[in-house]
Amino acid sequence: MKIAAFDHDGVAALGLVFEDKIVPLAAISPDLPTDMVDLIACWPAVKPQIETASADLPGIALGSARLLAPIARPGKILAIGLNYADHIAESGLTTPEEQVWFCKHQTSIGAPFDPVERPLVSTQLDYEVELVAIIGKAGRHIDKAEAPDHVFGYCVGNDFSVRDWQLATPQWMLGKSFDGHGPFGPWITTADAIGDPHRLGIRCLVNGEQRQGSNTSNLVFSVWDQIEHLSKAMTLLPGDIIFTGTPAGVGVAMDPKRFLRPGDVVRAEIDELGAIEAVVIDER
Repeated sequence: MKIAAFDHDGVAALGLVFEDKIVPLAAISPDLPTDMVDLIACWPAVKPQIETASADLPGIALGSARLLAPIARPGKILAIGLNYADHIAESGLTTPEEQVWFCKHQTSIGAPFDPVERPLVSTQLDYEVELVAIIGKAGRHIDKAEAPDHVFGYCVGNDFSVRDWQLATPQWMLGKSFDGHGPFGPWITTADAIGDPHRLGIRCLVNGEQRQGSNTSNLVFSVWDQIEHLSKAMTLLPGDIIFTGTPAGVGVAMDPKRFLRPGDVVRAEIDELGAIEAVVIDER
């Protein structure tokens, strides 16, 4: 299933995506949650009702709705760095023995097709296409073998990064948390529809030119490794999101460096999950 958060005629709602149509959950039952985190938290109870829905129900043309970030304010936005071998190599670093984690903050969340701002304080805006995993079931000290049971679904993400701010100090958080610099979507594809997420082609294109291209099979630390490791330190909760790493091809690693400029169109794609796209604009 593909579950979207969307706005239509000024009303925000959740719905199932069927090709070029969204069927609002309210058309299935008015008692279903209207908030994505609430839906995820009660998913085992409501899934049987939702999965019986069909495209024959009244719906909205996908093109007439504005897709929103699937989760507007996640409790946690966790992101791993240096998690594709080719990206590690282009960064001039060695493969880390320990997972390298940083946080993006809530205000970095962006809608999947909204513009992305090049900030007033920097011209070093860069892109990072990433598989995003959405936690479905709470847990602490989750064994790697049990990690798949804790994932609700997957999205396409772009970890936009302001490189001079990121690299100014050993802590990356500020350069990774500018407003709107964490768009993801275009919807959540439920985990049962994907199966093993470590087999998906992943790409980023700028103005139609492919800059990044790899496969999630090339993750250094798998999604399951990541969940096991994170849950040793903290309780993962429904609606928490994990940016799982980016492959080679980022602008900061090119010679000369190729940072994003106003007017650039940045498209992030993952097989079976869809694509998100942003036009770069200057912050006003």
